Amino acid sequence: MRALRHLSIAALAAVTLAGPARAAVPTPGAPQDRPIALVGGTLHLTSRGEVANGTVVFDRGRITTVGSEADIPSNAVRIDVRGKQVYPSLIDAYSTLGLVEIDAARATVDFAEVGTLTPNVHAEVAVNPESESIPVTRSNGVLLANVAPRGAFLRGTSAMMMMDGWTWADMTLRAPIGMFLTWPGMVVNTVGPARDTEEDQKKRRDKALRDLQDAFDQARAYWTAEKSGHAEGVPTDARWAAMIPVLEGKLPLIVEATEIQGIQAAVAFCEREKVKMILLGGYDAPACAELLVKHDIPVIVGVVHRLPARQYEAYDTPFTVADRLRRAGVRFCITNGGGFWNERNLPYEAATAVAYGMPADEALKAITIYPAQILGVADRVGTLDTGKDATLFVSDGDILDVRSHVERAFVQGREVDLNDKQKTLWAKYREKYRRLGLAGGAGASGTRASSPTR
Repeated sequence: MRALRHLSIAALAAVTLAGPARAAVPTPGAPQDRPIALVGGTLHLTSRGEVANGTVVFDRGRITTVGSEADIPSNAVRIDVRGKQVYPSLIDAYSTLGLVEIDAARATVDFAEVGTLTPNVHAEVAVNPESESIPVTRSNGVLLANVAPRGAFLRGTSAMMMMDGWTWADMTLRAPIGMFLTWPGMVVNTVGPARDTEEDQKKRRDKALRDLQDAFDQARAYWTAEKSGHAEGVPTDARWAAMIPVLEGKLPLIVEATEIQGIQAAVAFCEREKVKMILLGGYDAPACAELLVKHDIPVIVGVVHRLPARQYEAYDTPFTVADRLRRAGVRFCITNGGGFWNERNLPYEAATAVAYGMPADEALKAITIYPAQILGVADRVGTLDTGKDATLFVSDGDILDVRSHVERAFVQGREVDLNDKQKTLWAKYREKYRRLGLAGGAGASGTRASSPTR
């Protein structure tokens, strides 16, 4: 991916304008210099339920004590969070945060490399720390995201990124997380205008499957030569070298597939190639639940807020995908769908699953500990446990409730600035209405201001 970072127009304006514009740009949190204790809040441990009137102590970026009875160091900063809720960071399991700034401005779109066979792409090196989507995302408790490349075939590897840091290296919690593959479309569509012929669709599908098999065969041959010590004289190929951890079973292949034919074909392929698979998307995954349980394949459920895929399906079919997987015994987590501009809505994707049958504690796990386990970072994040990163936040209510607000957030013990462009614009236009004598309607009362009389 391109090494150059791209500042958005708004970010450029912020650093060139004098006065208040500069103050609106959040800066990364300062390293923790002494212990911090969050005292008196309800702790959502996720792994062991809740603790009322609990305390979390963290020092040097790691949680040192958590529970109802905690020894607080004498030099600790005490923060009273009575009546508040303390959560581990929410985790978006699939995102392009930092890889796109403005969809319509090509120079700020860096989520895909040229070509379809790019397993050597590393998403983390292209992340723009100045992206305005990052402060907006973290202001709602999403402090971690699995940032991944997009594309049509073998796309490259993702990285678990923290939503705070001066550079992409500062922001990287762990990389690589997984190799991404877009599974070829298996369905032959015979309805609708201006469609390719059935024969052409089958040819295109079969060619894509042959290309995929050929890529794995070449990567395996490259790996075999390297293992046998006969790699001398074999040209170095970054593509095949990047696939060796997948073939070794050290790195999962995250396969994006939604329809039942594609899911079944992907599982069969991964079993044949003996690679570890994670399913992404998985709209039809409940219909393959027995197969997924048999091979212990977890599912990253993409986009709960969507329309049904087929005209004959019930309106709530996509809302229940995650819960149907849960009831079938399939490991799963919930993502916001691989975007960048609306990742703050991750908790409401989980909340919709609750509204359609999922227990609330399971929905919270689906955006905290479950993605951490599936993506291999549960030793660092996902729960409020001793020894884990102090990447957590304080909310004034249930984080699955859209009326709640995140009041404080910490990334590895660093308290982060929760200001963002949207809050700045809210304050700006609140001042406009104040000057028009309508501040009561646009201010803290929450009532809607009427339009000024012309």
